[in-house]
Amino acid sequence: MVRAIRVHQPGGPEALVLEDVDLPAPALGEVQIRQRAIGVNYIDIYRRTGAYPAEYPFIPGHEGAGDVIAAGENVKSFKVGDRVAYVGALGGYSEARNIAADSVIHLPKSFSYEQGAVMMLKGLTAQYLLRRTFKVKKGHRVLVHAGAGGVGQILCQWANALGAKVIATVGSAEKAKIAEDAGAKHTILYREENFVERVRDFTKGKLCDVVYDGVGRATFPASLDCLKPFGMFASFGSASGPIAAFDIGLLALKGSLYATRPSLFTHIARRRDYEEMVDDLVHAVKQGYVDLAEPAQFPLADVAKVHAALESRATSGSMVLIP
Repeated sequence: MVRAIRVHQPGGPEALVLEDVDLPAPALGEVQIRQRAIGVNYIDIYRRTGAYPAEYPFIPGHEGAGDVIAAGENVKSFKVGDRVAYVGALGGYSEARNIAADSVIHLPKSFSYEQGAVMMLKGLTAQYLLRRTFKVKKGHRVLVHAGAGGVGQILCQWANALGAKVIATVGSAEKAKIAEDAGAKHTILYREENFVERVRDFTKGKLCDVVYDGVGRATFPASLDCLKPFGMFASFGSASGPIAAFDIGLLALKGSLYATRPSLFTHIARRRDYEEMVDDLVHAVKQGYVDLAEPAQFPLADVAKVHAALESRATSGSMVLIP
């Protein structure tokens, strides 16, 4: 038996229930991990509320880090005692879990468990956005919505290191300082300022090459007005609610724009791609392009409070649960 958080029906933070659950031996191709830190992400809220479907009851959580304590048959790359991190199937909010070995990577010795637990989903999201969805290069103008968030800070850091000029929207003066420290050249207080007008000011009317948007409904379609002709709108989340259906002709009207809604799980579906993306991220951290600051830590039992804070968009940076 292990202690885990389960969701029995969609709802608010109160739907997260701490329970004792059975943990079987790892199946064929699986490893069992004693978790040291568990990443908290907005996708966990989508799962809890039912915005993203799941089979009830389920244990939320897609990323974490810990130690291998058992391995199933046909697992050759991992052994008991290995320090590991992962991003993969549901089941993260638990003291220990089973997961496919293909979803697991060896955690470099220089990384703490807490850093490992937040680098996978958030760090790899930034990787595929910056390096695969739209390949940011020196001189590009980049708009990052929610620049003080967990993914937002990594996007600002890495895009700045790649030579881009980064503009970030934030919700407060305190968050503006966080985004600026992360590499944003300009910040916009979206609650007080018209971000389209400010982008036009900052770029002298040239607008941006790409917009990275994890906010959703509140920033669309205005984000399209921040793009130069042939620019890319990359939507990767919907913290303010999903973007409603829109007339695709809007993209032509606003400058033959490109729009995409990528998913991390598509990008890492092939093990070779997954490993290359992890290697790129680890290299970026070791080179100092990305600073994986130690995340805020909370007991697993306090997960409802953590979800409430994240859902209110009052947080900045990354958070982990400690079993």
